[in-house]
Amino acid sequence: MIAILDYDAGNIKSVEKAFKILGEETILTRDFSVIKKADRLVLPGVGSFAAAMENLKKYECDKAIYDFVDSGKPFLGICLGLQLLFDSSEESKGVEGLGLLKGEIKRIPDGEGIKVPHIGWNSLDFPNKGRLFEGIDEGAFVYFVHSYYLQANDSSIVTATTDYGCHIHASVQKDNIYACQFHPEKSSTVGLKILKNFATQ
Repeated sequence: MIAILDYDAGNIKSVEKAFKILGEETILTRDFSVIKKADRLVLPGVGSFAAAMENLKKYECDKAIYDFVDSGKPFLGICLGLQLLFDSSEESKGVEGLGLLKGEIKRIPDGEGIKVPHIGWNSLDFPNKGRLFEGIDEGAFVYFVHSYYLQANDSSIVTATTDYGCHIHASVQKDNIYACQFHPEKSSTVGLKILKNFATQ
């Protein structure tokens, strides 16, 4: 069973629908006991870094995330859910993230032909092809909606990159932690394959 964290700051219904298309059992929850029993946990996210962290702490979902990650079971962060795994973001100065991974969350720089937020399809490169991308060809397109992007400190955890006015670390994997800046639930058959790979880890 896959628990999808419901903390009033996520693109939750579309994530749930995508897993249901794959035939996976899901539950939308912030109940600590339910999360603890789940086989996998997904942290979706749409909105601001500060508001999301405030909600995670309000519902004590941050504690549930730490415990779940410590259990060794697969954990997936999506979009803002990736950014929240790091220490901080340029979007919300002074707000502490979860600090599970090390890197910088920076604003996409303005430039000629660059619209921020970045909304649309971009192709992926695989510097260290992780388990999420098994069976997916390099150059596959996925769907992004974001104004901020990751630069991870440790390049060995970066499993996918793309370029949009800058070099973006689009997906990471460290032990049982998986995360992607793009929206697999909105990325057609490629995205469904990524979610299936996560569901079968």
